[in-house]
Amino acid sequence: MQNYKCLIVEDEPLAAEVLQDYISQVPFLEIKGICTDALFALDCLQKESIDLIFLDIHLPKLKGLDFLKILKNPPKVILTTAYHEYALQGYEFGVLDYLLKPVEFGRFLQAVNKLSQANPAKSIEKEELITPTERVFHFFNVDKKKIKVYEDDILYIESLKEYVRIFTKHQILITKFQLGQIEELLNKTNFVRTHRSFLVAKDKIEAYTATHVEIANKEIPIGRNYKEWVMNIIGN
Repeated sequence: MQNYKCLIVEDEPLAAEVLQDYISQVPFLEIKGICTDALFALDCLQKESIDLIFLDIHLPKLKGLDFLKILKNPPKVILTTAYHEYALQGYEFGVLDYLLKPVEFGRFLQAVNKLSQANPAKSIEKEELITPTERVFHFFNVDKKKIKVYEDDILYIESLKEYVRIFTKHQILITKFQLGQIEELLNKTNFVRTHRSFLVAKDKIEAYTATHVEIANKEIPIGRNYKEWVMNIIGN
C-alpha cells in the first residue's frame, strides 16, 4: 500500500493532537501539516501534495463542507465532527468516512483502512508476484468477520494484553489473540520477539540499534531480556 500524506484541518488543539498521535501510529500515513481553518488549508494544498484530509466540519471563517465545495480535485477526505446529523450530507461529497468526536483509535483504523479499498494497487511489487497458493496466510477475527492476512505482508505485531494489533503493508487489524499464541502461529525463522509486547518480521527491519529496531519509520523497542537473542538473530 502506498504512503498517504495527511493534512489535519481542525481548530480544536486537543482534537488535532489526538489525530496527529493516531496518524503517527499508522505506518502508511504521514502527517504533513495541521491547519486551524480552511483558508489556511487552501494555502497548504497549493504548496504541498496531500493524499488525505482529516476535515472538521465546524471551522471558523469557512465551514468544512463549504471548503469541499470549492475544491476542484480534492484529496481523499475523512470528516470529523461532534455532530452526527451532518453524516448524510458529508457522504454526498464522496468522503471516505465520517468520524464522530471523541474519535477512538479503533474507529480511526476502520476509516483509514478504507484507503486500501478506495485505491487498489496500480502496480504489483516483486514480492507480490508469488501466486496466492504459495503464500502463507491466516484468517483473523476482526469486527465479526474473518480477515485473510498474508504472513509476508506483516510488518510487526503489538500486544494489547488479550488482543494484538497487527500492522501490515495495507492495514492495521485488532484481533483477540495473545502475543505468545500468535508467535507460535507464525514462521519462527522470520518473526522475532524483540520485547514482551512486540513481535517483528525480521525481513522488514530497516535499521536497528542496541535499543530498538526500525520498521516503516516506527521505532520498536528491544527489551533488556531479549537484547542478546535479538542481536544474534538480526546479525545473522
